[in-house]
Amino acid sequence: MAKVIVITSGKGGVGKTTTSASFASGLALKGFKTVVVDFDIGLRNLDLIMGCERRVVYDFVNVVQGEATLHQALIKDKNCDNLYILAASQTKDKEALTQDGVGNVIDELSKDFDYIVCDSPAGIERGSFLALYFADEAIVVTNPEVSSVRDSDRILGILSSKSKRAVEGKSKIKAHLLVTRYNPERVENGEMLSVKDIEDILRIPLIGVIPESTDVLQASNTGVPAINLKETIVSEAYWDVIGRFLGEDKELRFVNAPRKGFFQRIFGGGN
Repeated sequence: MAKVIVITSGKGGVGKTTTSASFASGLALKGFKTVVVDFDIGLRNLDLIMGCERRVVYDFVNVVQGEATLHQALIKDKNCDNLYILAASQTKDKEALTQDGVGNVIDELSKDFDYIVCDSPAGIERGSFLALYFADEAIVVTNPEVSSVRDSDRILGILSSKSKRAVEGKSKIKAHLLVTRYNPERVENGEMLSVKDIEDILRIPLIGVIPESTDVLQASNTGVPAINLKETIVSEAYWDVIGRFLGEDKELRFVNAPRKGFFQRIFGGGN
């Protein structure tokens, strides 16, 4: 039986789709048969980040509405045999997804996959609710800013009260905190919240910190999940996340600003 993981947040633009692509890719590269599903009906960005936008023939809505089979709609990743993508529709709206329809798709996917990664749209609209409703675990993505953290707190409330597990009185969804676009020097300057600040507010276990980096933009523009950009700090950070998720003991990195040398402290500058 597959485990359903939702990648979610309250605020848009925090890196959910980047995380969904990298998280699913990492699990697949570790040997787990994984599918990543785009719930952002009407926008459809996951296929761009996964580099398969030209291969989309049928989408998630087509499957939910019985216009295509999962076999027809699933796209096999070019770089990893264990990874599949189910794209969102660009021509339909979020009302095209129904709870029963999504549940049927999740049930079908559960027969063949180890992990189902749900890339949720931002906010608390229908698409985001359905993305988290069937989840077993959640990765709550937040930037180190007050509005992002506050909105993530709202999502935690929905996870604990309105998910299928909550409605059926089962054990709670296991939630993990992922902090993205983190810059320790800006934290020291008081421009960003620290990891400790965020943990104190949200009170869920930290699974990783993704540093602020232009490599993320490069990955998006080239259709390559950031975890596949070898020898970059972003790739290393996402591999740390995968390791922790799978139970490995990983030292937390990328949370401290590099120490300045003697002359930098005396004369200033760090370039």
